[in-house]
Amino acid sequence: MSDDTAALPATLADIRDDFLELGQQDRLQLLLEFSDELPALPERLQGHEEELERVEECQSPVFITVTVGADGDAPDVVRMHATAPREAPTTRGFASILAQGLSGLTVDEVLAVPADYPLTIGLSEAVSPLRIRGMVGMLGRVQRQVRALAAERRGGTAPAD
Repeated sequence: MSDDTAALPATLADIRDDFLELGQQDRLQLLLEFSDELPALPERLQGHEEELERVEECQSPVFITVTVGADGDAPDVVRMHATAPREAPTTRGFASILAQGLSGLTVDEVLAVPADYPLTIGLSEAVSPLRIRGMVGMLGRVQRQVRALAAERRGGTAPAD
């Protein structure tokens, strides 16, 4: 796992610390609470889910999209939006953690989040490796979308992954 916690934005560090302060059962309960707190899609995306990207790494149908500098935000502020079925609370919880933890950060902050962040929140023993891989996949797709949008705003192309 990454040792570079200096690059971890405060929102994600706080979420990680909240999980690590708990025992395994309570961590699962906190994940379920995050599941209930997944922010709704903005009105402009409701009914237009085809504009979201499917996260293939997830067993459940999870769709994400990001914006950079939209809806009155500063030019480099990122917002993550996600949908996940209520019948998949673990996956929905992971999407909520990322949506809440990444939204409002700058492009550079989002891109600096270590790829192994999902492994650092203490759920590896509580949920299957496939579920953790899904969250890693979500983070990777968010970062790829952010890179592409940031490059587009600069008038260039995004570097290959």
